[in-house]
Amino acid sequence: MAKTEGRPKRLQPRTVTITHPEKVLFPDDGITKGELAAYYETVADVMLPHLRGRPITMERFPSGIGAKGFLQKDVVKGFPEWLKRVEAPKKGGTVHYALADDRRSLQWLANQNTITMHVWPSRAPHIDRPDVCVFDLDPSRDQPEVLRDAALALRDLLLEHGVTSWVKTSGSKGFHIVTRLKAGATFGTSSTFADSVAAVLVQRQPKQLTLEFSKADRGGRILVDIGRNRQGATFAAAYTVRAKPGAPVSAPCTWEEVERGDVQPQTFTVRSMPARIAAVGDLWGDLVTRPKTRAPARR
Repeated sequence: MAKTEGRPKRLQPRTVTITHPEKVLFPDDGITKGELAAYYETVADVMLPHLRGRPITMERFPSGIGAKGFLQKDVVKGFPEWLKRVEAPKKGGTVHYALADDRRSLQWLANQNTITMHVWPSRAPHIDRPDVCVFDLDPSRDQPEVLRDAALALRDLLLEHGVTSWVKTSGSKGFHIVTRLKAGATFGTSSTFADSVAAVLVQRQPKQLTLEFSKADRGGRILVDIGRNRQGATFAAAYTVRAKPGAPVSAPCTWEEVERGDVQPQTFTVRSMPARIAAVGDLWGDLVTRPKTRAPARR
């Protein structure tokens, strides 16, 4: 069991002041740090259930996406005493990941110029027990129909195993498809399950899909990336913003929208998501609230 840290117990501020809200983070779109923080405040109610307890790797852009950003895992200084962290092992030491369990933590992350939040498929304190299995469809080319067909083929294959899946846009090039795991699942069982499903999927569509990680070896095919299912690996959190022009969002969607071709990987953005959420709510709400479906359990 991982150690979850915090520094109570004083009277703690309930809000975070966003410094330099006028700073432009998306130069082509005029989207500022203040607008990014306002977005995360707006979506907090639907985003936090998917973030709570998950170790976060922060993708930060202090000078905006026009300059080089960096990934930060370890939060060891310069953080408020109320911010929760979780300690995870690494070779030769430990890492202290930030957690976003409430609104002010989400705002603190935004104030660090964190555009994208990458999360583990497990939650503290049991970070060695994943609760979701992640399939990342990563295209080599812009072929929307091929990508759509691959996502639907994966959904149907999972259903053959009696496993329900949820889909979201990656906000980048592809789709993320996740399944819920039973309590007690390990990274070993999750990886084994993902490996077996991906192998069958690629066998069925060898001209469109591949397991070759190297782009040079993909031959223009879509990578079925199952590497997210190991301890320490991450995927873009639901509702997080991606560091790309237009500020696209990794947004939950329905399988019907995918079937109709209504959604593409970058369909939803910082500026369009509030209206979408107001209209459809959290399309992944049942992922965290309904009874668990069949999926690999601990062996």
